[in-house]
Parts: sequence; C-alpha cells; structure tokens
Amino acid sequence: MARTGWALLATLAGVSVLALPPRPAPIDPARLTPTHRYDVRILRDTWGVPHVMGRTDPDVAYGLAWAHAEDDFETIQGALLAARGRLATRLGPDGAPNDYLVQLLRVREVVDAGYDRDLQPATRALCEAYADGINHYAARHPDKAWPGLFPVQGKDVIRGFVHKLPLFYGLGRVLTGLLAEQEPPLSPPPGSNAFAIAPSRSADGATRLLVNSHQPWEGPVAWYEAHLRSDEGWDTVGGVFPGAPVILHGHNRALGWAHTVNAPDLIDVYDLAVNPDNPRQYRFDGAWRDFEVRTAVIDVKLLGGVHWTFRREALWTVHGPAIRGPRGTYALRLAGHGDVRPVEQWYRMNKARSFAEWTDAMRALAIPMFNTAYADGAGHIAYVYNARLPRRPDGFDWSRHLPGDTSAALWSDSLTFDELPQVVDPPSGFVQTCNGTPFQTTTGEGNPDPARFAASLGIETHLTNRGRRALALLGGDASITSEELDAYKCDVTYAAESELGRNVDALLAAPPPRDELTLRALALLRTWDRRADPQSRAAAVALLAMQVDEKGRIRLEPVETLMDRLGQAARALESRFGRVDVPWSDVNRLRHGALDIGVDGGPDLLRAVYGERTDDGRVRGIAGDSLVLIAEWDASGRVRSKSIHQFGSATKDARSPHFADQAPLFARCGWKPVWLDESEIRAHLEREYRPGE
Repeated sequence: MARTGWALLATLAGVSVLALPPRPAPIDPARLTPTHRYDVRILRDTWGVPHVMGRTDPDVAYGLAWAHAEDDFETIQGALLAARGRLATRLGPDGAPNDYLVQLLRVREVVDAGYDRDLQPATRALCEAYADGINHYAARHPDKAWPGLFPVQGKDVIRGFVHKLPLFYGLGRVLTGLLAEQEPPLSPPPGSNAFAIAPSRSADGATRLLVNSHQPWEGPVAWYEAHLRSDEGWDTVGGVFPGAPVILHGHNRALGWAHTVNAPDLIDVYDLAVNPDNPRQYRFDGAWRDFEVRTAVIDVKLLGGVHWTFRREALWTVHGPAIRGPRGTYALRLAGHGDVRPVEQWYRMNKARSFAEWTDAMRALAIPMFNTAYADGAGHIAYVYNARLPRRPDGFDWSRHLPGDTSAALWSDSLTFDELPQVVDPPSGFVQTCNGTPFQTTTGEGNPDPARFAASLGIETHLTNRGRRALALLGGDASITSEELDAYKCDVTYAAESELGRNVDALLAAPPPRDELTLRALALLRTWDRRADPQSRAAAVALLAMQVDEKGRIRLEPVETLMDRLGQAARALESRFGRVDVPWSDVNRLRHGALDIGVDGGPDLLRAVYGERTDDGRVRGIAGDSLVLIAEWDASGRVRSKSIHQFGSATKDARSPHFADQAPLFARCGWKPVWLDESEIRAHLEREYRPGE
C-alpha cells in the first residue's frame, strides 16, 4: 500500500494492547520432514538454473520448492506469512495493512471452503508436495526458518494466490484511497511486453514468442527461472514467483504463453447508507440489513520484542467486504474473489499440448486478469484480453462510486472466455501486447471490434510507447529473422506520438528560458534522436526531466512544469558530473551488491528499465526487464529458447557465483541458452543432487 505502516495503523487502530508475545515453538525437524520420499533430482546448469526432474508431478513440485528455497528462502517465507495475515509479526507496523487485508477478504475462509470442493486432487497433491519441500528445507536449515510459520500446508500455497491476485488489479490502491482523506488516481502496475510471430511473418518459417514481463527486481513478485520435468508429461520452462508451484509464463515443448498486465475494471466501490440509530446496519432494497461483523486481530512486532495487538472490525455485506473511512462507509465487490483455482488453471496451461487444450484451460477464467499472448509448434499464434469482466447492468456510471442501497447495481455474473477481446491467427502474422488497448493488437484485419464491448468493462483504449514501437517494428517487417526480433525487443526509441515525444516537442516549441543551463539542455534536446542508447548525451537530461506515472508511462505535463524540471535536471547533472551532456549509461545503473554497471533503456521502452534516484545523482534500476525469454519453434515444430535475468538465479546470496553472473550479459541486451534436453543440461552441468540428501 502507498501509505506507511504506521500511518495506516493510526487509521485502522481500534482497541489495542501491549504485551510480550508467547515464544513461538522452535523448529522441529522431525515434524517437518516428509514421511513420503519424493523421487526427484535437481540439475543445476552452469548459470545456476534448476532443472527439476521427477517421476511424478508432485515430485517435481517438491523439488521446485527446495530449489527455490536454496536461492531465496527468505522471500518465499515472507510470501507465505503474508498470505496467512501474519506479516506484522515479522516486519512490524509495515506488515499490518497486509494482515488486515487478509482478514478483511477472509482469505483463510475462502481457501478452507474451496480447497477440497473446487480443486482437483492432482492440484491439491501438487500444492501439498510444494509445501513438503518448503517444510523439509526448513527442517534441514532451522537457522534460516522463521518461527511461527511452520509447518506450511498446501492451503498456504493457494492462499498466496487468493491474497496476491487482487493486488495486481488494484485493490491496495483502492483501499488506500478509501482510508485516506483524498482518493488517489486509479492506475494499475506498470509494464510488460509480449510478441508472437507466426511462420508467415518469419524469414525461416519459425514461430516465435517473446516473454517479457516487467516486474520488480526484488521481492515477492520478482521472477525466478526454472525448468520442470516429470515422467507424467510435465516439461515446462519459464518464470515463477516465490511460493508458486507451477510456471506462470514460459513454454513447454509444444506451446508457450506470456502475460502482460492489463487494467480491466474488476473492482466496484459502493457507498453505503448506515443506520444513524445502529451503526451495525446498512440500507439495502428499502430495509436495514445487519453487517456481518468480525474482529480482525493484528499482532504487530515492536522494538525490544514487545508486540502490539490491535483489533479492528472487519465488515461484510451483500456486496462483499466493507470498511469505514474518513469520508464514509464503503463496500467492495471484487471480480473473481472466492475462486481458489488460479494454480489449477496455470497447471493445466503448463501441461497443455495443443491450442485447443490450452484454450480449454484458459476458459476457466480462474486467473482474473492479464493480457496473454500465445504461440505453438503448429504455427498458431493468439492473443486474449484475459479478464473476469463483470456483466454489469445498464443505468449506472461504473467508473464512479455506486449506490449501495439497491440490488439494481449488484452484479453476479461475468463474461465468458469466448466473449473476451481476442486475436487468433491474424492475417498480419503477429500479435503484440504492451499494456495498451486490445483493439490495436496487430495491423490490418483481425483486431477486436471496440463497438462490441461496453465502456463499463473498463477496457483500455490507449497505446503505450512500447505498443506503438511494437506495431511499427513488427508491422514494418514482413520477414522477421531471429536477430531482428532480438533487436526489436531491445529497442530504445520513443515514438514521436508518445508522451515523451509530445513533451519534448512542447519544450522545443516554447519560448526559450533565460537560464543558461536550461538553454544548454534545450540545445541537447534539439539534437536528440529520442533514443536511450548507453552513449546518448541527451537522454539523461531528457529522462531526468520527465515524470513516470504508476502506469509506467511518462506524464504529459504543462510546458512550464516541463521547463522547470528540465532546468533542475541540468543543474543536477552539472553539479554531480560537471557537465549536462552526460552519457546515459553513466547515469542509468544496474546495481546489485558490489556490482555497479551502466545500462541502456528507460521507462516505457521495449528495453524497459524503471529506476529510482540515488544520492550520488544516478538512477538505480529497480524494475522492468527481468526474466526475458524468447522461444522459437522451427518449421518442424522443434522448440529451442534463450533467456536472460537481470541478476542471476541466486539473487539473495552474495556468496553465490550466480548472485549477479547474468547482469553483464543483461546490460548488453544479450542472451544465455535455455537447455531442455537432459543431454544438453549434462553437457553444461554444474551439479546434480537429490533434495535433502
């Protein structure tokens, strides 16, 4: 959430008590060691990437948990503790908003109700095996295990998805706005690119897929690369988040898919009329209804081992969860809330062997959002605006708060998968999705018709700079080679029609300022090709003068504001570097531990790097291109792929050779091979072992 833990605690706090907490039970290795012996091997290649090979799918899930824990046990534990609503016991006040949210959404109850009822036995077995892997790792490494978390259960894995997915489509931002004095603007998280190229647009008849999600470089939604293979037909490579037992996007032998963030309207806020004579009632359809009232109990660690337990009401209505804020009482309705099947859908996508099987998995709509691009060895490509879009009734402005006193504004159904915007095997031979409108997914025929989709669905209509460049590059090349696709992915150009291009045009057309440094900065802009190349001497002052919004786009702003910030950027560069025309890679840095190297790219570029200002006048990358993968199927349907990670496979262990071994290659926009065949893996083998032995 946007506010600090202390500030939000002040808003949430009810009855509280200071106390020394009961000491958590020590880790009991015997209790955490699985009674079942999993048949799995982990083969680490020379880049440290784990190839997890098991007899059954649960064997593989167990091995994935162990391998990922070896490289980032801390973040996995944090994700599991967050899903339990116990993060404040570890992080203190900054974890309290998360813990309140988990109880407000009834995450535990949702999973308890749906785990046996809605999940297939195979999915439960997968989650329980993953939990066994985490528990076994804790048993063998009790010094690294967090007291109070273990044993982990399969339900904890599912809770992680029920907890995390609403945050992807903006729940944290909405709640923060309702609890704040003023509501912040609506915006989704930034970034991500995906391309699929059909044989008809490839120079060699291959089918290609770019998987290029833009995620934070550290934390619970940072990518980790893995290859999962079982004797039951699971053979998939790609990215996972901490706590995920399946590949979230990547490819298998037959097909692949890539997600990018979309921004469908999946949350509705209802203004509630509270009974002035009974604050535990709200009006609905002409009568007073009782809130379902529970008490959220949040245990917060303070200094000196003292804990603060505070209690806050957690309300529930016919709409869903409700909260009292400084400007009123509100209920929320969340699309897809209560569905425990996201892992199951991703598991089915992992094991699909044809477009029909993959599409059948997608029809579940258990994953409530994400644009998805697809490609396969049979030459098919596709795009779907995946979203659990509510089927909303007419007569209301669904972009604003809604009346909470009438069932006329209450929806209960959603569009089916087949009703969503889609592009399948377009005549152009390519699709792209870069967080923009689905109505311009490709060129020529085949785009979805916007007239078929109501404005109340909240489907995007804008194009990002990345989308503009993808359409220009892919649409302008009728015979794309592998090398050309590499170059397109690493494109660092801002389109003239982009927000940055329009800001620069406005600056150049404005009356010249009197300030000498600002004049020098303007002179640089006049010569700039609007490329964030590493040696560009205008990119630094230009990009430091721009503001990036929460959508990852550069803000369009008044020229007076832009001119003032251009002057500030010029003065900052002159002060820190003794000149205004500083090469961009001297400013834009990839830093990890002792590593500190220059990198190209920038916000809203196909070569995406989002950074934060540092005290030494530079920009440190913190998000953007992370795990990037390109898969290609040749004319015979045989697959090969390559990937790159911004750091390496062991990003939390500075002693590991894989802490940052991929970073120099990443900085050059290079690639490493992905080895799928065991013979290839063994030819590049660093070590092989069985978990726990």
